[in-house]
Amino acid sequence: MKLPLKFVDHSIDDYAMQVTYDPAAGTGTVVFNLSLVKNEDFEYAVSILKDAYKTGLSASGMVKFYHSGEKVSGYVVPEGCTAISTVCSITLDGLLIRRGVPIKPIGGGVVEIDQRAPVRFTHIILYEYTTIDPLQVLISQQITSVNNVMRKGSGNILANIREFHMEAEPLVGTVLDELADSSFTGILEVGIPNVPLLGVPGSPQYVSVAAVGGTNPMAAMREDGYWVKTQAMKGLMDIREMAEIRDY
Repeated sequence: MKLPLKFVDHSIDDYAMQVTYDPAAGTGTVVFNLSLVKNEDFEYAVSILKDAYKTGLSASGMVKFYHSGEKVSGYVVPEGCTAISTVCSITLDGLLIRRGVPIKPIGGGVVEIDQRAPVRFTHIILYEYTTIDPLQVLISQQITSVNNVMRKGSGNILANIREFHMEAEPLVGTVLDELADSSFTGILEVGIPNVPLLGVPGSPQYVSVAAVGGTNPMAAMREDGYWVKTQAMKGLMDIREMAEIRDY
């Protein structure tokens, strides 16, 4: 029996429904990305993760490292590599769903940043038309300049966008207020009803929210010529298993 294709918007729904993260308590499960770097590049990876968090270009400052031979979500870290678990921005969708906010994922893409302010999506792949995470595809296209954004404030970063009905604005506002005091720093821009956000049109009577892609630090590494392999939305993890990158 052949299994049907599973598009990314369905995968997002599956993972988001299982998120139990409580920003105030610092407990519960989050969706995570898994990236591989070479052991000799570990210190550099830590420095990039720190810089991305400081400049607001990662979804969260929470990470977990795995050594060669260790297992994570059934995956064994290969010899000579270190695996890095980072919080995926799809965790935001789960937080909103838990508050009763119906979420419609739109897509992932590249956003132009000018003087630390988001301008527009320059590229976007819609979730409903792809079976591969858009940011996983775009990170390999050499069209980001995350390092420039971190150092100079202008360039191109990875981000994603979703929308919710405007009647849910008060609930969304409550969630965003809670996130302001947590380690989740990935909110890029919140729109207004019936108006495109960063150039991406939404549905009538809906509001869009753009979030920073959790794989921006890995894009920055690739820009500097380092080898890195990333799998977005690898699985779910208890946030208490992770630690703040600033502690490394």
